[in-house]
Amino acid sequence: MINAALIMNLWQFPLMACALLLSTSPSTQAQTQNSFKPGQGWPDSNGVHINAHGGGILLYDNIYYWFGEHKIEGDAGNRAQVGVHCYSSSDLYNWKDEGIVLHVSDDANSEIVKDCIIERPKVIYNGTTGIFVMWFHLEFKGKGYNTARSGVAISDRATGPYQYLGSTRSNPRIWAENAPEPDNKNQPPPNTYVRDHANGQMSRDMALFVDDDGTAYHIYSSEDNRTLQIAQLTDDYTKHNGRYVRSLVNGSNEAPAIFKHNRKYYLITSGCTMWSPNAARSFVADNIMGEWKSLGNPCRGTDQQNKTTFESQGTYILPVSGKPGACIFMADRWQPKNPIDGSYIWLPIQWEGDKPVLKWLDEWSLDFFER
Repeated sequence: MINAALIMNLWQFPLMACALLLSTSPSTQAQTQNSFKPGQGWPDSNGVHINAHGGGILLYDNIYYWFGEHKIEGDAGNRAQVGVHCYSSSDLYNWKDEGIVLHVSDDANSEIVKDCIIERPKVIYNGTTGIFVMWFHLEFKGKGYNTARSGVAISDRATGPYQYLGSTRSNPRIWAENAPEPDNKNQPPPNTYVRDHANGQMSRDMALFVDDDGTAYHIYSSEDNRTLQIAQLTDDYTKHNGRYVRSLVNGSNEAPAIFKHNRKYYLITSGCTMWSPNAARSFVADNIMGEWKSLGNPCRGTDQQNKTTFESQGTYILPVSGKPGACIFMADRWQPKNPIDGSYIWLPIQWEGDKPVLKWLDEWSLDFFER
């Protein structure tokens, strides 16, 4: 079991058709899936539409684990009423319901009390400590999106339960490597990077990435969503180690999804239009800490598809085990009026030279990568 005391010491806190299609009522028998059908209902092992929104996937011991936000019906579903849901799969098509692995609390004094906001949970495994580490974007109950913190939880099993450690703003009292203390801190317009220096940088939409050498990074929208920051994690993956950079400054990027291909790092992000879909952006860098070069919109479709990223917003890029170079772009079609009806868009990443591109497919399988 987890040595909780040790870990805690390491922490320092400074549409109607769609509704019918995606119903949570179980079917009499779950059917075996052998392909991906972007935007359609995706039943789990119980015949219930998968409920893991804004999610990410961990591959551990030849099993994929999909973690995401558990949604309910109505406006309340835009906030955390249940917690983080987990599913497991050996083939990426068929998913077993592993249940809620991080529950919200009924304790009014808890940071993750019911009706807080928990978004984009991601889990990475630390081979040295043997611990699974979950990070997520956290907003305290009743505070809207003004808290902008990162929550962290741990488990000694992929399927949990996860023990909540607490939350933090990023790197308080530390200047970014590529943006030292400014000469004039009061120079207009108001500089949120400087404003948040003492108490830590904001952290909203986020991703985690473990590089080939085992070093882990936290990529998140910061500075009122104007700038991405990329922060290195400590060796145990449970907090920041003080090394970070400001990237794509004033670019207004959300929904960062990162992957590595041919020794280069790639990012696919979205613009900032809240729940409404917009055109994706793609970037490349020789070093994860930058600098990042724009590659433009990765979508290749109709004008409307390109403007809306196929009516979705990215959440994760999944390398496919056993298929070198094969990656899947994962995205959500948000339904804020009834969040439980949100569906998933999975598309294979294709290439135009050194540019990753996305093309719509009504149905496809992993055989696509053999072409």
